[in-house]
Amino acid sequence: MPSSNWETIPEMVLSTADRFGDAEAIVDGDLRLTFTELTGRVRTAAGAYKEAGVKKGDRVAIWAPNSAEWIIAAFGLLTAGGVLVPVNTRFKHEEAGDIVRRSGAKLVLIQEGFLGLDFTATATAAPDTPFIDLKSGFLDSGTPTECEVGKDDIADIIFTSGTTGRPKGVMMPHSATLRLFAEWCDLAGTREGDRYLIVNPFFHMFGYKAGCIASMIRGMTVIPVPVFDIGSVLELVEREKVTVLPGPPTLYHSLLAAKADGKHDLSTLRVAVTGAADIPVELIRRIRNELPFQSIMTGYGLTEAGTVTASRPGDSFEDIATTVGTPCEGFELRIAADGEVLARGYAVMRGYLDDPPPPKRPSTPTAGCTPVTSARSTTAAT
Repeated sequence: MPSSNWETIPEMVLSTADRFGDAEAIVDGDLRLTFTELTGRVRTAAGAYKEAGVKKGDRVAIWAPNSAEWIIAAFGLLTAGGVLVPVNTRFKHEEAGDIVRRSGAKLVLIQEGFLGLDFTATATAAPDTPFIDLKSGFLDSGTPTECEVGKDDIADIIFTSGTTGRPKGVMMPHSATLRLFAEWCDLAGTREGDRYLIVNPFFHMFGYKAGCIASMIRGMTVIPVPVFDIGSVLELVEREKVTVLPGPPTLYHSLLAAKADGKHDLSTLRVAVTGAADIPVELIRRIRNELPFQSIMTGYGLTEAGTVTASRPGDSFEDIATTVGTPCEGFELRIAADGEVLARGYAVMRGYLDDPPPPKRPSTPTAGCTPVTSARSTTAAT
């Protein structure tokens, strides 16, 4: 089914059984799921939510590391008509409890024992919300079901990092995410059959949308990494023949060192996506010349709008290192006098949860698609 015909994330995810069938959808340790098996488990998880009292529009928080269960829980929730609220696994119980309360989460899914997180304390801070272990069997306990969802319904509420104030809940509909990350797949150069090692956390827009959702759009195998460790990453790249590996510049320095050691086979790597920090031109040159990557992409994004700029195939090393590319289709960008990046387009959020909309700024159209320099966009590339 062409991506232009998908109106909701569940519709797109469930279509993977027909589109990709017995190809591997997820590899998580000893667990290997085909797309057909994944969609079956997603429908079953949707039934579990329904039987737990989750109705259309209800919010459910997931406070857990990258895993196959996280993916099933998220897509199962959306298939049940719910709204996903990812919670940062680095949050302490007071911070997580604040997100749970403010979002009005009906349930919280956790992974007991991860990084010593104090779930009991958080549950005490949110006494009216049941906490369920992702690996308890809950996701496999329902009668398979689907709920009708609309393209303009809110799909997720992802909270900002809170570096400049209290985290804000960003409300995003289904259709905008589908359109934007279908384009992301094109710009990154991903393709059906790719094997995508996702080190970016699923609670972040990149890990979830440019990771899990993009993989379902394109037909890529997801290999989730719960905690970044370069030794484990190198072993997985070799064993699972990874082709897509996004990460910060430090990851690529580690890959270059591993290549020099000659202890790991990195020959399958094809797509690199980097950003979120200054990238030396020489590093981009070395990634392209010394590692097997054929495509290197960088960009600029934010929780409130997704990926709004990206580099293009054929961009020079200098452009990739010193800019964050040009606006994605449907976006206009302007840099204000104080250096603030202003974005306008179809994928800009519906608003912050329970917050009044920000005051409108004067509208100034963007003149062409000029690359946005990294000096003006130090917050983050997706």
